[in-house]
Amino acid sequence: MRNLYSGLIFRNFRKIKLYFGLCFLFCVIFVLSGYFGETRYSEGSLLSNSNALDPGTLKDFQNRRHNRNLQFLYSQELLTGNKKIDLKVKTNKGIPISPRIFTYKNDFLNEDESFNENKLNIGGNKASDYTNLNSDEKKIKNLTKKLPHAIIIGVKKGGTRALLEFLRAHPNVRATGPEPHFFDKNYEKGLEWYRNLMPESDSSQLTIEKTPGYFITKDVPNRIYNMSSAVKLIIVVRDPVTRAISDFAQIASKSPKVHSSFEAMMFKDNITTVDTSRTLIKIGMYSKHLERWLDYFPLEQFHIVNGENLVTDPGTELIKIQEFLGLPIKITDKNFHFNQTRGFPCIRKKLNKRPHCLDETKGRKHPYINSESIQSLQAFFKPYNRKFSKIWTRLWLVVKLNINFS
Repeated sequence: MRNLYSGLIFRNFRKIKLYFGLCFLFCVIFVLSGYFGETRYSEGSLLSNSNALDPGTLKDFQNRRHNRNLQFLYSQELLTGNKKIDLKVKTNKGIPISPRIFTYKNDFLNEDESFNENKLNIGGNKASDYTNLNSDEKKIKNLTKKLPHAIIIGVKKGGTRALLEFLRAHPNVRATGPEPHFFDKNYEKGLEWYRNLMPESDSSQLTIEKTPGYFITKDVPNRIYNMSSAVKLIIVVRDPVTRAISDFAQIASKSPKVHSSFEAMMFKDNITTVDTSRTLIKIGMYSKHLERWLDYFPLEQFHIVNGENLVTDPGTELIKIQEFLGLPIKITDKNFHFNQTRGFPCIRKKLNKRPHCLDETKGRKHPYINSESIQSLQAFFKPYNRKFSKIWTRLWLVVKLNINFS
C-alpha cells in the first residue's frame, strides 16, 4: 500500500512540475509580447497604451498602411450622412496628453521651458483666438476638438507622412490619423464634420492635419481661406523627377494589374514628349500650384520643407518647422536614429526609448529608369523648378530678413 501511495505521489508530482513549467513559459511569452508591443505606436497616437484607442478604428487603420483616406476608416453610410452617428466614437476617445520629450540642452532648448500659448502666433492672432472659431466647441474632459492651426498641404510622395509622424513626437502637437480629404473630397459635409475628425487637445496643444491632395486641387485654397485666413501651411517638396518615380513605385505596389512601364505613363511616345495630362507630372509643377495659393495667403504663412533634407538631416528641418509653428524646440537631431537598412530616419519620442520607424513601405525600391527618360523629365521640369526656386528665395527674404515686397 505504501508503495502504491508513493507511486501516485511521484506521478502527480511530475504533472505538477509540468503544469507550473507551462504556466511560467506562458507568463514569459506574455511579458515579452507586451514589451515588444510598446516599441511601435499606431498612426493615430503616440501612446503605448493601446487601451486608449478604439480597436475598431485606429488599430484597423494601422493594418491598412496604403489606404490613407477616410473611405477605408468609416462606413459609407457615415460618409454619406445617411446615419446619424457620433463621430467621437470613431476617433480618438479621451486620449491623454503625450508626455514631454526630454532632450539635451542646446542653443534651442531649455528643458524647464513651459509652453506659452502666446507663442502660437498665427497671422498675428493668439492660438486662443483661432481655436475659438465656434462658440459651441465640443468639450470632453477639459479637452476640445479644434479646427487645425496648421495644415500640411503637399506634396504627395514628398515626405508628408514622415513629417507628420515626426511632429507627433512633440508634446504640444496633436495630429489627425488618416488624411481627412475634407477640402478636396468631403467639403459638402461641413466644418463641424471636419472638426469632429480632429484629435482632442488642450489649450497648450496645436492641431495639425495633412492631406497632400490639397496642394494641387483648384478650389482648396479658397476653401481653407474661408475657414481661416490665419492658418499656417506647410509644403514638403523634393526633386520632381524623383517624386514621380516614387509615386509610380507606390502605384505599382498597390495595383498589381498595372502593366505599364514608367516611360509609358510619363511620355506620349514613350521617349521624349512628356504627357502633361498625367497626375504624376502635374504634381511636380510646383510653381504653378503655389501661385494659386499665393492669391489667398501671404508668403509668411507658408513653410517649405526640403524633402531630401528631411531624410538626411531631419533634426535641422524639424527645428525650422517648430520655429515656424511657434512651438518650443523639443525635437532635435538627438531624437533621430537612421535606419541603415531602409535608408530612412526613425524617431525617438523620448531619448531613453527605442526609436519608432515608419512601416516597411518607406524605403521602397524604385524601378530602373533609363537615363534618356530622366533627362527628358528634368528638361521638362526645369522652368517650373526655377520659378519655384525664386518664390522660395523670396519667402526666405521675407521671413529671415523681413523684406517687404509689396
